[in-house]
Amino acid sequence: MKRALTAAGVAFGLILVALLAMVLYYIGVTAGVRLDRTKLTLPSDCVRIYDAHGEEICTAMAAGAAVDDLPEYVGQAFIAVEDKRFYTHGGIDARRVFSALWHNLTSFSFKEGASTISQQLIKNTHLSSEKTIERKLKEIKLARILEKHYSKEEILSLYLGSIYFGHSAFGIRSAARFYFGIDASELNVAQSAMLAAIVRSPNRYSPFRDAKSCLARRDLVLNLMREQGYLSEQECADAINEPLPAQPATQRAQSPYLGYVWNELATLFPDARSGDWGELRVDTYFLPELQEELDKTDCGSDFCALVRDNRQHALVALGASAGTPRRSPASVIKPLLVYAPALEENLICPATPLLDAHTDFGGYAPDDYGGATGEYMSARHALAHSVNIPAVRVLNELGVARAADYLAAMGLDVPDEDKTLALALGGMSEGFCLPELADAYATFAQEGTFAPSSSIRRVTDKSDRVLYEHSPRSRRVFSKDVAWLTNDMLMTAAKEGTAKRLRQLPFPVCAKTGTAGTQTGNTDAYCIGYTRDHVIAVWMGNADYTPVDATGGGLPANEALRIFRALYAHDAPSAFPACEDVVSLRYDKETYERDHALLLSDPAAPPGSGAQEYFRASAPPVCVSTRYSSPHINMPEIRVENGTVRIVLCQTEYYEYEIIRENRGKKATIYSGKYKNAICDNSVTAGETYVYTVLPKYRQYTGEPVMLPSVTLPKEDDLPEDWWISAAGYVQAWKSPR
Repeated sequence: MKRALTAAGVAFGLILVALLAMVLYYIGVTAGVRLDRTKLTLPSDCVRIYDAHGEEICTAMAAGAAVDDLPEYVGQAFIAVEDKRFYTHGGIDARRVFSALWHNLTSFSFKEGASTISQQLIKNTHLSSEKTIERKLKEIKLARILEKHYSKEEILSLYLGSIYFGHSAFGIRSAARFYFGIDASELNVAQSAMLAAIVRSPNRYSPFRDAKSCLARRDLVLNLMREQGYLSEQECADAINEPLPAQPATQRAQSPYLGYVWNELATLFPDARSGDWGELRVDTYFLPELQEELDKTDCGSDFCALVRDNRQHALVALGASAGTPRRSPASVIKPLLVYAPALEENLICPATPLLDAHTDFGGYAPDDYGGATGEYMSARHALAHSVNIPAVRVLNELGVARAADYLAAMGLDVPDEDKTLALALGGMSEGFCLPELADAYATFAQEGTFAPSSSIRRVTDKSDRVLYEHSPRSRRVFSKDVAWLTNDMLMTAAKEGTAKRLRQLPFPVCAKTGTAGTQTGNTDAYCIGYTRDHVIAVWMGNADYTPVDATGGGLPANEALRIFRALYAHDAPSAFPACEDVVSLRYDKETYERDHALLLSDPAAPPGSGAQEYFRASAPPVCVSTRYSSPHINMPEIRVENGTVRIVLCQTEYYEYEIIRENRGKKATIYSGKYKNAICDNSVTAGETYVYTVLPKYRQYTGEPVMLPSVTLPKEDDLPEDWWISAAGYVQAWKSPR
């Protein structure tokens, strides 16, 4: 018993010591903390945005409203979901604190918070958003001071004016105008509940980003209001039946670039609650002088155009009439999905012959613009001229799932239902937005490494503490030699292919066009071009998918040309670096064109007999032609005509021939020289049998002899009585065109 009492006394003493230490720590941390009333009562700049030159381009202000000016259920909605004992606690909800503490301890996490509305207001206006014990203790003390000097209605009014509601809407008045196009005093129950639902995570619960999640949380707020006595069963049911807004009620008069910055800011801080923003400075990569060029785009339809800085992985200008919608990528997906992955997997090289003929790929039968040619063409030609069937053929061999993995590595995720061969031509249910495609194309410009771009360079708070700095991690998607070869193939597209309007530029540029449409007309037209330093991407279409009078090689290519000229008006882009892992080799042109086989040229081949192409040094063609070092020919044709033996040779350029005749054990050379279509031997005797051998030759090389079938000349008495009629008919047939 004595030992138990002693142990209890020791434990009690330790607890007292711990409590005393905590109190002293609290006093020490909060000793200099004072409530600044001006921060509560005066509106302040919430976010200032600056361009690449450090010039301010936008300021967002908080817009609150007095509780007296608002319907009663507006405040009730926020209280129900954020702080249900708001009217009974003194700034700190002790029950909620201990409940959250217990939950976090038992779940081994720190996900559940216990901040009251008073604490949130203090954090929004007085403190940074850092998650430290010191900041939390200061927040507790200031919240208690706040409760002593302000009424609950005043605190609620100040709180509603400091909340961030997403899409650059700060404060309840701004939110009501943006989401519903009304004054905050006109908000109904369902609208109030939706705004209260958004506060927890403006990016995650925006009805324009995730309507399903927004609806579920709004209905949760309405049910909490019902449970806490703010709404009747019927009022709750009526509000639940009200739909969410499908689009913003008011579009701010701001540039598409600023809209992109706000969206990116929300993505960077997806769980930012009311005022986690604090007073922020946002430095961007925006170049206003370049933006002026993009704003000159006039195409008679919706459009999106951008410039990406590849060195900084930065979006520096963005022009758009309908935002950056997700659309079918059309043929601009071919290098990303088909050709570069196939090069990486050593399935093709730029010279690989591909058949452009109608083919049924398991129920999918694509066609070309203008119809299939039925001919073979190189992979380089097929990509440069955006021929459809060869692209599908290569994807079929590569495998859609494997190809989609390459897209995913470049930030382009493909839903499982879209993983079909139609993907080779951009066939997708939703598609990609232009900034995503520009980032993927920059992979080629950056020697095969991918890094996502950003419009935001840095975010700092009012104390100049860096909250975010753009420093993307690059990851390798393609080998350097594959990126080099893809660049070279896309330079061909800009010189002589579908993007040939860009050949007017005085420097090399890589480019790809794309056009998507239906039977009623084209719906999407692209041109994406790039240098080592920049990507310029242009899309034209209509938000409602009505047809446009444009193809990728037309208006979008013209706009890309104009922007390139403006971008490099005073200097030229950096040159693409050489790649030691790429080799230039000659291949046998005759075999390629006749047999559609890719063989390296014979070392003994004469100039002009081969074609030049680039290959991966690690994967050159395996077979080498022996056309000249070991001359060979197909079996010539031999026949007897009017007492003469006629030998028709197979034409092979540059060859010489020797023809040897054998009769009764004697041999004689009847011809030695360059190719002739036919060699006639009239020094033969009727009734005799002859055997001819042809030797193909090239310079000092002699090929394998080809022995022809023996021929026997008929005797004169073997001729039929009407031989002249038969002979005349034979000669006539020989002279007839074939």
